[in-house]
Parts: sequence; C-alpha cells; structure tokens
Amino acid sequence: MRTLSVRFDPRRNSFDALRLLLAGLVAVDHGAILRSGEVQTHRGTGLGDYAVDGFFVISGFLVTSSYLRLSSLARFVWHRALRILPGFWVCLLMTALVAAPLIAVLEGKPAASVFSTAPTAVDYVVRNASLLMRQFGIADLLADNPTPTTLDGSLWTLFYEAVCYALVAGLGVVGVLARRRWLVLVLTGAVWALTITNAAGVTDFASLGSRLALMFLLGALAHLYLDRLPTGPGWLLAAVLVFVVAMVWAEPYRVLGAAAFAFLLVQAAVRSPFAFHLRTDLSYGLYIYHFLVFQVLVLTPVGLLPVAPFIALGIAVSLVVAGGSWFLVERPAMAHKGAGFVSVVERALGTARRRAAALD
Repeated sequence: MRTLSVRFDPRRNSFDALRLLLAGLVAVDHGAILRSGEVQTHRGTGLGDYAVDGFFVISGFLVTSSYLRLSSLARFVWHRALRILPGFWVCLLMTALVAAPLIAVLEGKPAASVFSTAPTAVDYVVRNASLLMRQFGIADLLADNPTPTTLDGSLWTLFYEAVCYALVAGLGVVGVLARRRWLVLVLTGAVWALTITNAAGVTDFASLGSRLALMFLLGALAHLYLDRLPTGPGWLLAAVLVFVVAMVWAEPYRVLGAAAFAFLLVQAAVRSPFAFHLRTDLSYGLYIYHFLVFQVLVLTPVGLLPVAPFIALGIAVSLVVAGGSWFLVERPAMAHKGAGFVSVVERALGTARRRAAALD
C-alpha cells in the first residue's frame, strides 16, 4: 500500500499556504461577527472553529516533526519560544500603546485615559504577558461595539498552543515520540473519548482544552504514522463522507469527524500540486492582529459598510500589519535560532542526564 510518507517532502508542501488560508477563514468569521454582532454556527460549530481546529492539526504535525528533527529539548523550546512570544508580546504592546489610545480618541475620550482608567493599558500587557489571557479589554473601550469590550479575541488560543508544545516536549523527553508512538495513539483516543462524553453531557471537564488537544494530537499522530497513512482515492472518499456526515449531523462535528478532518487536511498539505514554501509567512500576524483591526474599523466610517466589503478591507489592512509583524518582529527573532547559549544549555542537560544514568 502506498503511504503518505512517500509523498511527504519537508521542504516542499502546502502547510504554509494552508495556515495562511486558515488564518484568513478565522478573519472572515470574526469580521462578520464583529460587524454584525451575530454568531453564525451549525450545530455549535462556526467557520472560525473549523479554521482554529485546522491550525491545531497543522501545528501538531509540524511541531512533532520539529522535535524529532532537532532531537534537543533546549533547542526545541528555544525555537518554539522565538516563533510565538516576540510577535505576541509586540502585539500586546501595540494594542496597549497604539490601538487603545486611538480607540479612545475615536470614541471621544482622552487618549491618556487608557492609562488611568482600570483595567489599564499597562495591566493589559502585564496580566497577559504569560500567554494566558486574563484581561481582554482596556478601560471602558469598545463598550458600544457589536462585540463589546474585547480588543483582541484571537489571542486566547496561544496559551493552549504553548501547552501543546509542552506536551510534545514531555512526550519527546521520555522517548514516546521516537520509540513508543502507540502511546500517542492511546492518549489521543482518551482525549477523543473525553470529547465525546463532554458532548453527551456525561462529563464536563476541560471541554475547550480537550477540543484543541484532540486536534493537535491528531496532527502529531499524522506525522508519527506517515508510514501508515494511505493515499488511495477510496480512503480519501471515505474521509470526505465521514467528515460531511459529522458536519451535518454531529454536535460538535469532532465526536465523529475529527480524525477525518485531520486526515484530509494533512493529505491536502502533503499532496497539493501547488506545494511551495512561503518566504514571507503572514499567517501568524494575520491571526493575532485581525480581530483588533476589525474592532478599530467598526468605529470608523468603514464600520458602516456592508459585511462583505467590511471584511475585505479589514483583511487587507490586517495583512499590511501582519507584514510589519513578519519583517520587523517575527523574522528577526527567528534569526536567533542558533543562539550560542542554547548549546550551553544542551551540554548542561546532557551532563545531567549522564550523571542521572550513572546513579541508576
């Protein structure tokens, strides 16, 4: 049987393009909500939910690949931190120091009020700097927007992303990723079972975390079992049918269609005839800034436009901001992947492991 491992080329695939597409779909969904205040879902799942699920599938695949390729805990942690934290921290600062005063002025308030009215702009940066979003608003801004008070409602997923990174690191350190991949299959099954019992009302435990963990683990499994994933048209058709049935009848679709969705997404990324690597990766910047851009635009004459042109203009502005984030923050940060201190940490960890082994 021909498997996906034969088709997968780490240097030539469509993961970058898919991430940009998914970020765009999240932006479309949020744009409609922020313009109208109405949330459109089918059986509890909206367009943005599918896109976020897709992000976690792709992240699971690529982050697992990264750990196995690097074979170094210190370097893995450093690379993950460089990819997510600088852009996030600058986004917090831009929101607090630029966007919040601008919004205050647009609402007829003194720009400086965001630094004196609780919760303040400084609170926003400090309380959210750990990735766990504890404060979504500043002062009394956006109180009259269709989606009130929340400045950037996309950032909450980044904490869960970081938790998933930690999960990969933990599984890698104990040798599960390299030698006991079946344990990841068992773990994924357990999380899927929790998702099902949560949906059925039997349990009510970590429903949001289990949802994102499930999609991430399915992506990780796809990479670990590339040598077992079939590529035949029959398998693709079966996955499409399962996914469609899940979308139409299951609530949420994940109870039946999570694996089918992940399978189709990875197949598309690996097998797309348009596979290419994006030198300019705007997906992260688009994801973390679009919500804020839409909230600002609602306060301007652009907010009077019909939904479709409002979304189009908002995404265009967000892409410009994302370009600034990439060229001024993200790419310069990732240029430090080979920082010398990481090698020092690697050697220290290696020495500690050898000493621990000697004691055993």
